Amino acid sequence: MSDPENTPAAPSEPPSSAEPPKSNHDQHPSTTSFSIWPPTQRTRDAVINRLIQTLSSPSVLSKRYGTLSSDESAAAARQIEDEAFTTASAASEEDGIEILQVYSKEISKRMLDIVKAKANTPSSAVDNGVAASEAPPSSSTDEDPITAAAESDA
Repeated sequence: MSDPENTPAAPSEPPSSAEPPKSNHDQHPSTTSFSIWPPTQRTRDAVINRLIQTLSSPSVLSKRYGTLSSDESAAAARQIEDEAFTTASAASEEDGIEILQVYSKEISKRMLDIVKAKANTPSSAVDNGVAASEAPPSSSTDEDPITAAAESDA
C-alpha cells in the first residue's frame, strides 16, 4: 500500500560529509604565481575613481577641508595615484604586502597634502567655514571681494 509518488528517492550521491575525490591537479605542484605588485591598470583606475569620489563628495574629510570640483579632483586623483605608484615602485624590489603598504600610505599622505593646500587658499577658506582671518594673507584681495570684505571687518 505504499504510494510510489510519495516515496523519497534514495540518494544517488554520498552525503556531503564525505571527502570529495582528489583531482590530478592536487598531485602536481602549481606553476601559477600570484603577485600583488604591481597592481593592474584596472586596479589603478579603481583607486583613481575612489580618490575622485573622496575628494569631490561630502565626507569627514570635506567637512574639515572642503571638497574639490570634479575637474580638480580628477586631476588631483591622477597625480596622487601616479606619484604614489612611482614612490612605491622605487621604494622596494619586494613583491609583498610591504610595497602595497607604501603605496597606500603615499596615497593617503598626498591626498591630505592636496586638501590641506586647497583649504589654505583664501577662497576655499571662506567656503569651508574658516574665518578669513585664519587664512593666510593674500596679495590678491582686490580680486576676491569676499576675502576683502572679511579682512576689512577684522
